[in-house]
Amino acid sequence: MQLAFALYKYFPFGGLQRDFLRIALACQARGHTIRVYVLEWSGEIPTGFEVVTVPVRALSNARRYEKFLAWMQQDLRQRPADRVVGFNKMPGLDVYFAADPCYEEKARSLRGPLYRLSGRYRHFAAFERAVFAPESHCRILMISSLQQPFFEKHYATPPERFHLLPPGISPDRRAPANAPEIRAAFRQEFGLGSDELLLLQLGSGFKTKGLDRSLKAVAALPEALRSRTRMIAIGQDDPAPFQRQAQGLGLAAQVSILPGRSDIPRFLLGADLLIHPAYNENTGTVLLEALVAGLPVLTTAVCGYAHYIEEAEAGCVIAEPFVQECLDTTLANMLSDREARARWQVKALAFADTADIYSNAERAAELILREL
Repeated sequence: MQLAFALYKYFPFGGLQRDFLRIALACQARGHTIRVYVLEWSGEIPTGFEVVTVPVRALSNARRYEKFLAWMQQDLRQRPADRVVGFNKMPGLDVYFAADPCYEEKARSLRGPLYRLSGRYRHFAAFERAVFAPESHCRILMISSLQQPFFEKHYATPPERFHLLPPGISPDRRAPANAPEIRAAFRQEFGLGSDELLLLQLGSGFKTKGLDRSLKAVAALPEALRSRTRMIAIGQDDPAPFQRQAQGLGLAAQVSILPGRSDIPRFLLGADLLIHPAYNENTGTVLLEALVAGLPVLTTAVCGYAHYIEEAEAGCVIAEPFVQECLDTTLANMLSDREARARWQVKALAFADTADIYSNAERAAELILREL
């Protein structure tokens, strides 16, 4: 079977991009041929993949995405595919991997009515409606149940078109047998003393992930605790605004903001706490990556995967509506309580041994290949 995958950008460090790659590889392993349409591809191309970089330009993203769709559809007319699988919302999909939240809900709840007169709104609303409208036959792969009610509310999407997938945590995120040795080497490399604490934040899109909230919480720590706390944030984004914020808060010497990298498992083993106070997060794969590494987690309830942290008793979840002072206090309590962190670690690793949090790609491949 010839499969066509569509996503606007591929880079090795994005959560959506990693999901795409695992799913495409799972389909390829079952004997199917993979073609990928992208605007940009960074990194190695897997053996056997045909990557088509669509040669279109425009002044706005919305116009560029429209040109991308038109070019791809023209190519598909000349070289048909048995399935068209989208990782971004667009017309003409057979299957959509729903990593993004409901755009219509955000437009109506977070923006004024004038926003819905803009060309940007018209584009993204139309592309979303093409996937979720009742007359569409697109099969929808959900990675969190949080957003389904919004799609049903705005589009009356038949519930039988939604298919909830389990998470798909990569096995290389699990704590190996030599985790203590890796942790010791990591902390020596980064000059972390035995009494120092390392706070870790992971994920591209620093604003959405709440890096500003994290910096405020570190600045609010009691002096004795703040002086022995370091923070590393890693992701594909412009660090400058947050470096300025850290400087203004007196944290410049304690905070490092790094670009995306391939050795994240070392950081998960070397840190003392993962912080992820996101403003909006459909899932939050990094929460589970920390969990299976045995790293306690502090996150916000808006994250689709936050309930796993509560179920595993592997950290703390800040309730909505978000209050900065609550995050500040919880962070201070978690960093100052070594025994609690040890308990969260044990429970996290036990949960990782039994929970179905690894089979996303296999289940998605089954649904993609199932008869339409």
